Amino acid sequence: MRCFFVYNPVSGRGKITKKLDYIVQKLKEKYDVVDVYATKGAGDMEKAAREAAGRYDAIVFSGGDGSFNEIVQGIGDAEFPPELGYIPSGTVNDIAHTLGIPKSVRGALKVILTGDNEMLDCMKINDRYAMYVVAAGAFTSAPYTTPQAQKKQIGRLAYGIEGIKKNLRFDVFDVAVKNEGARVETDSIFVILMNGRYVAGMKLNKKSSIRDGKIELAVIRQKKNPNVFKKIRAFLALAHLFLFGFRVPEKQIIRFTGKEFEIEAAESVVWNFDGEKGVCGNVKICVLPKKINMIVPKGSKNI
Repeated sequence: MRCFFVYNPVSGRGKITKKLDYIVQKLKEKYDVVDVYATKGAGDMEKAAREAAGRYDAIVFSGGDGSFNEIVQGIGDAEFPPELGYIPSGTVNDIAHTLGIPKSVRGALKVILTGDNEMLDCMKINDRYAMYVVAAGAFTSAPYTTPQAQKKQIGRLAYGIEGIKKNLRFDVFDVAVKNEGARVETDSIFVILMNGRYVAGMKLNKKSSIRDGKIELAVIRQKKNPNVFKKIRAFLALAHLFLFGFRVPEKQIIRFTGKEFEIEAAESVVWNFDGEKGVCGNVKICVLPKKINMIVPKGSKNI
């Protein structure tokens, strides 16, 4: 079997570069050929994955949630996608938490060498892809606007600082959500669609599955031109969602579960895909069941 190992050399404070020889040595216990590529910038991992998809049996990659998104973008259109192995090295690693993949290099490699192959769902957004989250509104720009140097210095706290700096106003925007015949129109400060359990390091959707063929959606409502009390109320609703999860009712949160959604929004509304800047405006989002061939910990039943 042929394996392509691609990694982000700046993710995780460069820990993968330091352990590269060890990683390759371990991968050769499973794969006959292991070719290695270090990315050079944003979008490079997606391009490398797209080119490798038809030439290799497996793509093993290392990086954060944004790197995972680039891999999914790269193989999303492949006729026969390769199996994926993941060594998490990002700041938050939401997908690794959902799948139960250890953050340590040794632990992640053990999963790759001895784990089970599972066919996992992903999401398609217009003509793009996302693995576990699509979101717009308050704080959603922080993952891709936070400087890399700041993430290296203080870790996930950097996202919180960046989010506060960029979102003190809580901009309100119009959305219309259509789901299986139902349609809801509202003003909102935050919209999120989830195909996983963890978002921003928190167990936001703990009873969900990444292989159940469903997406969970939450919309936090907010009137336009809110006074200070309404702003505080919206902030509390956002905090409620992240602290207590998607399934705990809150009257300011609209919730849906389904297989396909159409969302109308202005071109000024920017969507976040797995922590990366995605498209703007209207989106059509659907689940692609059993699309991703992923190596997960042996015996995993609750992913």
